[in-house]
Amino acid sequence: MATLSYHEQKNIENTKKLRELQKELPYFCTDFFRGIEASTSVRTRIAYAHDLKIFFQFLKTANPRTFDNPAHTLTPGDLEKLTVSDLEEYIDYLKCHPSDTCEDVVNTERGLMRKVSSLRSFYSYFFRNELIEKNPAALVRMPKLHEKEIIRLEIDEVARLLDLVEDGDSLTERQKAYHKKTRVRDLALMTLLLGTGIRVSECIGLNLNDVDFNVDGIRIHRKGGKEVIIYFGDEVELALRDYMEERRHIVPAPGNEEALFLSMQKKRLNVRSVENLVKKYAQAA
Repeated sequence: MATLSYHEQKNIENTKKLRELQKELPYFCTDFFRGIEASTSVRTRIAYAHDLKIFFQFLKTANPRTFDNPAHTLTPGDLEKLTVSDLEEYIDYLKCHPSDTCEDVVNTERGLMRKVSSLRSFYSYFFRNELIEKNPAALVRMPKLHEKEIIRLEIDEVARLLDLVEDGDSLTERQKAYHKKTRVRDLALMTLLLGTGIRVSECIGLNLNDVDFNVDGIRIHRKGGKEVIIYFGDEVELALRDYMEERRHIVPAPGNEEALFLSMQKKRLNVRSVENLVKKYAQAA
């Protein structure tokens, strides 16, 4: 049996996760997820499932008179009982609401917009398929989104950051102890991120055979599964070659044989690990 790629493995894991999330939603939500499968990624559908879970939790707590049935007995027709005012109340609820752990969740403008967009897509599906006659979500105004300033590093700032990654002078004594073991990997990873602009999720998904020094390019998977080649310059090439030489002598944990960037536990790095790594060097710089 052929070994599955990182992205194929993640798709299987996410598909199972989506199925578990659907069990917590009204039965007819399954039709919605099936209907949007061809036009969305599984990660997008998982985000929709989380958003809808919050929506139905809100209905049970804030609108008990209208939605007095348990979630599994609701029907698409029950969606029509809500008015624009009800949905505006939901948006206000989203600004700060309790989580499963009873801690408050605060949504920013972008968080609000995504959740309202999820709700509108949900209503639109049932309205388009003539399962409901009214679509109050279409009348709800989208939250105002202010322009987010894009933070860019100047050339000298990039140089200073990479110098720090290489020498580790400004790190704490404890960080320096780890830096001795991860310096080559960290420099290759940071140089690749800064030199190509790829996403962290794309970076951790790289396998050894995704790096091609013949064309100075890496093969990555974009959102939606599209495969593209990103080309890199001399500085990235040198950092990657150094790390690839070191990587050849590392025995990875089972199931991580093809992964390019490995943790100290010899497993594929995850998004959180890389984010913490970037934060560590950025703060020290």
